[in-house]
Amino acid sequence: MIRRMYFIIPDVSLARTIHNELLLSKVAESRMHVIAREDVDLNDLPEANLFQKSDLIHAIQTGTPIGGITGVILGALAVSLGMVSPGYEGVTIMLTVIAGLFLGIFASTLIAVNVPNTRHRRFEEELSAGKILFIVDVPVEKVQEITDMVTRHHPEADMRGLEPNIPAFP
Repeated sequence: MIRRMYFIIPDVSLARTIHNELLLSKVAESRMHVIAREDVDLNDLPEANLFQKSDLIHAIQTGTPIGGITGVILGALAVSLGMVSPGYEGVTIMLTVIAGLFLGIFASTLIAVNVPNTRHRRFEEELSAGKILFIVDVPVEKVQEITDMVTRHHPEADMRGLEPNIPAFP
C-alpha cells in the first residue's frame, strides 16, 4: 500500500537537499514530484507531470459515467423512436454507450488539462508565494521514517498531510 506525503519547502536548495536525502533513503526518483510556480527554476528536481498538476483523473472519473449515461439515453431514444432497423436495437445502444463514453472522457479531459489539481487547492497560497510543494509516494511502513527524517533534519520543511489513497495514475 502506497501513501502520498505532502511537504511545503521554502526554497529550491532545500528541496534539492531533501531530494538527495530521499534518494539515499532508497526512495525512487519516480516516487518524488515537485510542483512550484512557473517562474521558479527547479533545475534537476523531478517535476510533477500532467496527471499530478492538472485535474485529469477527476475529469475522467466524472466524464465516464456522464458520457455512458448519455449514450444509454440517446441509444434508447433512437430505438424507441424507430430510428433503428429491426434487429439492431442492442447494437445501436451498445454503440451509443461506447460513443458516449468516448465523448464524455474526451470533453472532460479537454477542460481538465487547464484546471489545477483539486487535491492541491490547499497549497495554492504557499505556491503563489514562491514555495515548493514536494510530493513523495512511499510504502505505508516508510511513512513515519520519511516524516521523521525530513522534519528532524529540516525543521523549515512543513509536513502538510498524508493522502490515504493515491490515484491509480501518478
